[in-house]
Amino acid sequence: MTTRVLMVCLGNICRSPLAEGILQHKIDSEKVFVDSAGTGGFHIGNKPDSRSIAVAQKHGIDISHQRCRKFNTQDFVDFDVIYVMDKSNYANVITLTKNTAEIAKVKLLLDVVNLPKKQVPDPYYGGEDGFEHVFQLIDTACDVIAEKLNTNS
Repeated sequence: MTTRVLMVCLGNICRSPLAEGILQHKIDSEKVFVDSAGTGGFHIGNKPDSRSIAVAQKHGIDISHQRCRKFNTQDFVDFDVIYVMDKSNYANVITLTKNTAEIAKVKLLLDVVNLPKKQVPDPYYGGEDGFEHVFQLIDTACDVIAEKLNTNS
């Protein structure tokens, strides 16, 4: 049985595409399916931000094939766990839930690691260094998630 993981941020062009690519890079794709989405529909059909593509490429991960999509209620059916990047994303996703089972699927990504900040900052309006910082935060969380998934699969 395949475990299905969804990564969610606001626009699905910076953080969640990185999270999708990083986690895919760490797991067995035959046992785990990873996707990403945004809570806002601003960039539907677009590639990830060029800075996200560049920082992923710098670390040997290609996310240039990804296309942005908007989170929808069917995702609660289609995915086993939904990782959101920040509290705003969490609130936006939770407002769409219909029951406690759906609520239980939604988690802050950085809750899986012991870091002082529990949110992945949005690097969109910052410089290149912000994307590297975000990559490192997500990479640390995905190490923990991948270890659990690879052990349980």
